[in-house]
Amino acid sequence: MDGIREIAVIGLGYIGLPTAIMFANAGFNVTGYEIREEVVEKINSGKAHIVEPEIDELLRKAVESGNLRATSDPEEIRGKDAYIICVQTPLREDKTPDLSYLESAVKTVAKAMKRGSLVVIESTVPPLTTVKMAKLIEELTGFKAGKDFYMVHAPERVMPGRIFKELVYNSRIFGGITPESAEMAERLYRSFVKGQTFKTNSTVSEVVKLMENTFRDVNIALANEFAFLAHQYGIDVFEAIELANTHPRVRIHTPGIGVGGHCLPKDPHLLLWPAKEDFGLIKLAREINDSMPLFTKDLLFSALKELNVPPEDATIAVLGLAYKGDSDDTRNSPALAFIEEIEGDVKAVKTYDPFVPGTSGSVEEAVENADAVVIATDHTAFKSLDWEKLGKLMRTRILIDGRHVVENPPRGFLFKGIGRGEF
Repeated sequence: MDGIREIAVIGLGYIGLPTAIMFANAGFNVTGYEIREEVVEKINSGKAHIVEPEIDELLRKAVESGNLRATSDPEEIRGKDAYIICVQTPLREDKTPDLSYLESAVKTVAKAMKRGSLVVIESTVPPLTTVKMAKLIEELTGFKAGKDFYMVHAPERVMPGRIFKELVYNSRIFGGITPESAEMAERLYRSFVKGQTFKTNSTVSEVVKLMENTFRDVNIALANEFAFLAHQYGIDVFEAIELANTHPRVRIHTPGIGVGGHCLPKDPHLLLWPAKEDFGLIKLAREINDSMPLFTKDLLFSALKELNVPPEDATIAVLGLAYKGDSDDTRNSPALAFIEEIEGDVKAVKTYDPFVPGTSGSVEEAVENADAVVIATDHTAFKSLDWEKLGKLMRTRILIDGRHVVENPPRGFLFKGIGRGEF
């Protein structure tokens, strides 16, 4: 494997930790670098700090084999054969990318790397970023990119809840600053990747990753517009979408309370950031999807008005804080955006999420004496709730479904769902 035996993974979050586990269980000596001491301690004890199927068993195997250990000491990642950077690249308040975490990681790698090291950026970044980071390493080390070290953008393409399966079977793209860089990374990842692999240059790779998520974001915005129309026409948009999708060349996405996670709300902005000109559609889609928590608020307040419940006297129970079902990931969660929208206008907000600490201890506790329940996350457990039982605990029976979790509106409730009939 081009002499690669020792790997450092920089950032042990939702992508970095599973990646480190995969390489460790493939036989490499992996050191995970993470600045959060509590995360380092937990990983070294064989316990994951994130929720993901299979992660506890796979992490324990990697740690017990001696192939994986975590550290917060940059001295312990010196002289590795390969460095894989998996840090966040969030947006600032003005929707411009904050690359400070990436730059800090690259500077840490530059101090630690040796001549001949491979540096892989898995983080999602704006176009031309990998080339800029290679130049930064050149400035800091005196090494020449493509000659003294190798640099690649290899974007992650996994979904929470399916990470380990998709790390193995999804296709991967390796964008090198030189062809040799891409080839080296491809051979390294082939130690566990069984899906197709493709080699290109780093800027193409960066754009491909951003295009993938922008495509999804734009199509979700279209589905949300269909939901708006469904309220005007008094139809169930989900029935209409199901029928439309029987067409062999149509695949409409799913509308809902909003778009969350670490990719979709961010990546369209990253794609447009270096551009001299944008053409409107991508930004408009972002605006539509960002508006969905407010649209959900409108549904809620319309229901309160119908039952003569003043918002300032209402207690609202929000079920789900994660941006995605059966996950604990709350990054850019539309549930949190919705809560922020209503908090100043209602008496109280209670929350319950079986995966997120700090919420009510049970769904019953959350809905007790509530005037309305808002489903904000499509956790599997929410699909089988006993609404007759829960309704008896509530003061007013209003149910707002932001995720199409409730197939048949329960009797005795004023029910409103995104895309479910007249608004």
